[in-house]
Amino acid sequence: MGDVGILKNKTMICTPLMGQSVEQMVSDMKKAKVEGADLVEIRLDYINDFHPRRDLQIILRNKPLPVTIVYRPKWEGGQYDGDEHSRLEALHLAEELGADYIDIELKVASDFMGKQRMDHHSNCKTIVSCYVDGMTPPKEDLSCCVAHLQSTGADVIKLVINATNITEITKIFHCLAHCQMPLIAYSIGDRGFMSQVLCPKFGGFLVYGSLEGSLVAGLPTLESLRQAYKVQYINEDTKVFGLISKPVGHSKGPVLHNPAFRHVNYNGIYVPMLVDDLKEIFSVYSSPDFAGFSVGIPYKEAVTGFCNELHPLAKRMICIGRGTEFQFTLHSTLITEKLLHICQSIGAVNTIIRKPTDGKLVGYNTDCEAAVTAIEDALRERRYPNGEASLTSPLTGKQFVLVGAGGAGRALAFGAGSRGARLVIFDIDFDRAKSLADAVSGEVKHYEDVVNFQPEKGAILANATPIGMHPNKDRIPVAEETLSDYHLVFDSVYTPRKTRLLKEAEAAGAIIVSGVEMFLRQAIGQFNLFTGGEAPEELMREIILSKF
Repeated sequence: MGDVGILKNKTMICTPLMGQSVEQMVSDMKKAKVEGADLVEIRLDYINDFHPRRDLQIILRNKPLPVTIVYRPKWEGGQYDGDEHSRLEALHLAEELGADYIDIELKVASDFMGKQRMDHHSNCKTIVSCYVDGMTPPKEDLSCCVAHLQSTGADVIKLVINATNITEITKIFHCLAHCQMPLIAYSIGDRGFMSQVLCPKFGGFLVYGSLEGSLVAGLPTLESLRQAYKVQYINEDTKVFGLISKPVGHSKGPVLHNPAFRHVNYNGIYVPMLVDDLKEIFSVYSSPDFAGFSVGIPYKEAVTGFCNELHPLAKRMICIGRGTEFQFTLHSTLITEKLLHICQSIGAVNTIIRKPTDGKLVGYNTDCEAAVTAIEDALRERRYPNGEASLTSPLTGKQFVLVGAGGAGRALAFGAGSRGARLVIFDIDFDRAKSLADAVSGEVKHYEDVVNFQPEKGAILANATPIGMHPNKDRIPVAEETLSDYHLVFDSVYTPRKTRLLKEAEAAGAIIVSGVEMFLRQAIGQFNLFTGGEAPEELMREIILSKF
């Protein structure tokens, strides 16, 4: 299993090195090779007390892999603030001493390359680059910039933008797909992450990846490019599945879905998408190539307005419990009319599939059963340690205290309500909490009263807020002294795996269920919807246990 039948693309992986000494540059070159780089980009403007001939000889004599030399001036976003003639002479010297590529700015490309042609004939290739500062221009203007770059006679051209919205990245993809010569194109910053990972799909010359321990905003690590994303196998037919969220950096979705895709030989890639505004995302990324989306905080409710159809638990949804498969079918006698009504009323979506026939977006919710079955299984294990079956949900009749009435909270509320639990709901937005309580025949409380709330003995507590999420790990949503009254405590936060809430609850004697279990189960449901096949559950569980 794995990458059988998928040919490697020609896109190279490059690591930018910004060491402050020649010794560090040499050390980092060797490290980059070990971590999987195909070439490195040496930023001379970062080296303290740089002496061109001495330092370039050391760097190029000790290079373990191909090298691009960059000496970026301040007027193009670099660190060099000296004499321009000396800078260009250093780049010419790098050519003579054996650099594989020289990166030169569009503004001085004509003069630089004219001297290059007159002086010597080396095997060094020239990259002519342009950094577009400020607002990203229209697609037509970027195409004109690419044409200008091409006219310089460069071997490779490079276009860099600074996207303020992820929708601007499509302009980069357009340039990559239509350029007739080797092109490096991407956006810097956190919103540019996708431009790196998807570069091979659109024919980019290279993708950048950072060294482990030397993270750069907007760049994946070398290890993630090689292992999680396997960018060497991405091609024009690869289907893209994006995680729409803000924040998005904490997500473990890419390290779970991408290996699972490869395990079943599905040509897909799962990428994080830092989204600031939902209004344009689906119209901009409307190509069939963008076949589906996961939806995270804070968009699970708002995104329902952008779906053409809503089937929160889907026509067919599989949620995997520990060793047990629960299958719900709209026409099955396993699901009651009441449950069907509840499922259709959740009003929150965590999975969107684009219909290949007409492009319509269909919204699903795999959170509901994922969370509730995780809680039920934990209660059953404690009640029936030998695995005896029970047809009655252990949630029936239980007081279910829910903190948070957003997307995850709604899924928990409808799921627990469908099992006959008695809900008490808190949310910082009282009207939202009241609306949810009314929908599930529950009780609403003011959020500020949560710290003084005294639950029934044996109640269930579920946190569906970001409280406790990395990096703000020190808070819990309820009073610590009440935790001993809960029979089970569930936390939808999964980074870290055992939150402070769960640690305190466990110490108080409660059964604890991590958001990791919910995350795994909802991901299995998503995978089935993404691929139309069966998720490799055992592999996905192994990944989860190793990564969290």
